[in-house]
Amino acid sequence: MTTGAPTPTYPARPRRSRLRTFLPLGVAAWLVLEIWLLTVVAGASSGFTVFLLLLAGFVLGAAVIKKAGRRAFQNLNEALQRGTAPQSGGGNGLMMLGGLLLMIPGLISDAVGLLLLIPPVQKALGRLTERTVDRKLREAAPGSFGDAFQQVRIHRPDGKVVQGEVIRDETPGGDAPQDPRPPLTR
Repeated sequence: MTTGAPTPTYPARPRRSRLRTFLPLGVAAWLVLEIWLLTVVAGASSGFTVFLLLLAGFVLGAAVIKKAGRRAFQNLNEALQRGTAPQSGGGNGLMMLGGLLLMIPGLISDAVGLLLLIPPVQKALGRLTERTVDRKLREAAPGSFGDAFQQVRIHRPDGKVVQGEVIRDETPGGDAPQDPRPPLTR
């Protein structure tokens, strides 16, 4: 009896996260529910009414995204003129998400998008999101994505920041040294 090569052993496959397991199922269920709800509304009224609802949601969503984008750009511009760091989004991100949900065809996404445009809901979701992100970053293990934020702050291995200035080498005539390579021409 001959023996062959030993069967290779593979390391255990990491467990699939719940999000990766249930997200495709949730998206599929959401799409089926949206289509079913649109057909129910079309049966109760008419297809033209559904078309007008979808068109109104798209136009309103585009207007909301435009307004939130302008406000975010204005806040950034003012912060740059003051020379300070920009303030937190102030609900611009959630407002843009609400506009995007309004633009997606469907009545459930429109309802959620309209809900995200209400200021108390924006504040509550903003606080919840901030707490969740902070907690996840504190729980992050070394070598993970959360640890990368900590590593970005370290400038040198010993944590010291070296102050300095840039000195350009110039020729005595005041001209910068010529590039030894000739320019590319056709």
